[in-house]
Amino acid sequence: MENIYLVAGVKGGVGKSMVSMSLVDFLMNEDKNVLLVETDNSNPDVLKCYGGVTTAVALNLDHVDGWMDLITHCDNHRNHVVVINSAARNDHAVQMYGDRLQQALPLLKRKLITFWVINRQRDCIELLRNFLDQIPESKTNIVMNTYFGNQEKFVTYNNSQTKKYIEQLGGKSLVFPEVADRVADDFYIKRMTIEKAAEDFPIGNRIELLRWRGEVKKMFEEVIE
Repeated sequence: MENIYLVAGVKGGVGKSMVSMSLVDFLMNEDKNVLLVETDNSNPDVLKCYGGVTTAVALNLDHVDGWMDLITHCDNHRNHVVVINSAARNDHAVQMYGDRLQQALPLLKRKLITFWVINRQRDCIELLRNFLDQIPESKTNIVMNTYFGNQEKFVTYNNSQTKKYIEQLGGKSLVFPEVADRVADDFYIKRMTIEKAAEDFPIGNRIELLRWRGEVKKMFEEVIE
């Protein structure tokens, strides 16, 4: 049975949408059937870019009904890898309802793998502890978004007990590469997939995109078999 991948991080503006888009792109290039679950109803950028090229659904995880629907969609699409793009506001909902997904995992016969996206601020790490308490069955990886600086600048995370704990549990500390702003902006403004952008961008933008895409591929290959 295919895995469920949750792209989370609670805080807005840390880059979850870009990580979700790159994950969907990676999986599709691995010839996987992908079910995209968009939970950011206020800014559904990932759904707008990928809703036309893969199976996709928008769910509201602020309410228990959304979690029940999520579990049902996972069951109904057994041959699909599931990618959940989490909204910034979902922290409270995870604490309230996340145990439903955890309880469903053995019945679904799926593993839950989380990519927890962080910037350099301390509260990204503090909010992660709440998540780990609620869904301890998730194999959680940390994604340091280098838009906010290189890996060495993530001092708070690098020196934290949380980092040691994550790695003791088999998770990894990953480095998400930065891409030039004008390339990233075009994804959102034009609502393009990464694949389409790699075909249609001007050559200068395309070279930057292909460099970044190759680095992203290496990052995901560290944790996705």
